[in-house]
Amino acid sequence: MTLKSILAWDQHWTSRLHLSRDSGLAWRLAAVLAHSGDSWFWLPGLGLIWLFSRGEWHARAAIMAVGVFALAVLVMLIKFTVKRARPDGDWGAVYRQTDPHSFPSGHAARAFLLLILAWALGPSWLAVALTLWAPLVALSRVVTRMHYLSDVLAGALLGVVFSAVVLALVPLLMRFFPFLF
Repeated sequence: MTLKSILAWDQHWTSRLHLSRDSGLAWRLAAVLAHSGDSWFWLPGLGLIWLFSRGEWHARAAIMAVGVFALAVLVMLIKFTVKRARPDGDWGAVYRQTDPHSFPSGHAARAFLLLILAWALGPSWLAVALTLWAPLVALSRVVTRMHYLSDVLAGALLGVVFSAVVLALVPLLMRFFPFLF
């Protein structure tokens, strides 16, 4: 398979997944799901859980927040190295202005990172909820024309791999930053 054929496949399936903004409820649901993976939502939310909880939830929130933050840095490094332009579209101006690059999808990476961390750290109800949510976030980023299909597939894979790194580093983090846990 050549790069040209891969990009043609990507373009074909990406365009087939796009929804028109006048798609009614489907579009509104996709827009909500697309925003639900924002780091500006997850980091403060996890920070509040960390601040007002103790025990397992305190540690869980710290691990997830560290993972989300470190992954965001990695995603930005990759994006500004690859510099793939986002698909044409008029929705998501805040993303298009602050981050014009699309590869890989940070939202998909974050959603799948949180999904794997939830399965590893618990509770099971959160893991099940994120199992339903994560693929919908990734798909919504394509549907709303913020990403190509390959962006979200790469982002999901990056999130899964990075979650393994985070989990492997937890004992080291607990040793050097015990106040977080």
